[in-house]
Amino acid sequence: MSKKIGFVGVGKMGANMARHLNDKGWDVTAVYDINQEAAAELAAEIGATNAASLADVTAASDTIITVVTNDDAMRAIFTTDNLLAGAEGKTFINCATLSPGIHREVEVAANQVGAKSLEASMASSISHAREGKLFLMLAGDESVFNEQKDLLEELSVNLKFIPGGTGKAAEVKALVNMVMNINTAGLAEGLGIGEALGHDVDMLCDVFSQTGANSRVLETDAEDMRDRDHDCWFSAEHAAKDSGIAADMAKSVGIKAPLNDATISQYRKMMEIGLGDLDKSGVAELTFKGRALS
Repeated sequence: MSKKIGFVGVGKMGANMARHLNDKGWDVTAVYDINQEAAAELAAEIGATNAASLADVTAASDTIITVVTNDDAMRAIFTTDNLLAGAEGKTFINCATLSPGIHREVEVAANQVGAKSLEASMASSISHAREGKLFLMLAGDESVFNEQKDLLEELSVNLKFIPGGTGKAAEVKALVNMVMNINTAGLAEGLGIGEALGHDVDMLCDVFSQTGANSRVLETDAEDMRDRDHDCWFSAEHAAKDSGIAADMAKSVGIKAPLNDATISQYRKMMEIGLGDLDKSGVAELTFKGRALS
């Protein structure tokens, strides 16, 4: 707990990770976000500095946890902006779902200034971040993982170190989200067709739960699809992004992924009609009769 921890990106996941560490007695020294109001509110809540710049986060921290939205944002904080200014001896733990390539770029850039980086892909929800019950997939230099293991264990209920070097955790995370998104889109179609045929949605869910149609998505999304309750935990826009990463991976190894391609088209359709900010369960708006597209 002697480490000084900084956060870059304090949206729903990053902010709740910071809150949890603060609750457990870790020294969260500085936070930064392009949403300056959100960063200021979190800083006041946990007694951290609302950093005026990325370099200020680095200066105030031994370990910096980044949780940003996409590859462009990641590249910006490490190359366009100045997170690596004065970063010698610092460690960056990068938690967002990004392409494997950007993690490798960051590792090279960090090493060039005498810093370290570690990939820490998350497969969990906002409540897990708040409770320190994340499932983390790690990749990179295993010695860096071991140096940061006490911090990582505080944030997680389970750690999985993926061999093969930097980028491998991002590959696995993209596949996790690809399968999750396919399952979500498939569930929305099944429930939508069933309801249109006159079946009760709750009955369908009960039958699905006891057959090969069962899935984790059935537990988390079916009720929201039924009730049209799409408050965002994992947005359709993010679903499209993550499944797109998986599509690029498949292409790179010559594997066709038609189910993933169809799923991407559904989430991109949501974005086209202004529903991209809804939770991924909102894909049901495309498949239930009498909703967005019918």
